[in-house]
Amino acid sequence: MEGKDNNNQGEYRQEEVFSKAVRAGKRTYFFDVKATRAEDYYLTITESKRRFNNDSQKFFFEKHKLFLYKEDFEKFSGGLEEAIAKIKELKAEQGEEIVEKVTTEFSDVSFDDLGSDKAE
Repeated sequence: MEGKDNNNQGEYRQEEVFSKAVRAGKRTYFFDVKATRAEDYYLTITESKRRFNNDSQKFFFEKHKLFLYKEDFEKFSGGLEEAIAKIKELKAEQGEEIVEKVTTEFSDVSFDDLGSDKAE
């Protein structure tokens, strides 16, 4: 489809407005707010995991991306909060306490660290 190719600088050009990287164990999550030319905003959530390719003997990054559009923000947020609350409730029933770790440490993440989607 013409104009929707991410490598095309044509009609569907996206402008990154905000980006937040969150390191969580072996995964890194990226929350990116983007704008279309019509100044419509949406969120992409990317999960990135470093993997090893046994065939090429090199590391690569496996990525999974979710696009979240503004009309779905409230429903998505509500569903996420409800699911997290249920997990906490189930863990409490099992006698386990969920400790929410708060850190003031900043992880400096460079997009250059991510490499490409393909094994090199």
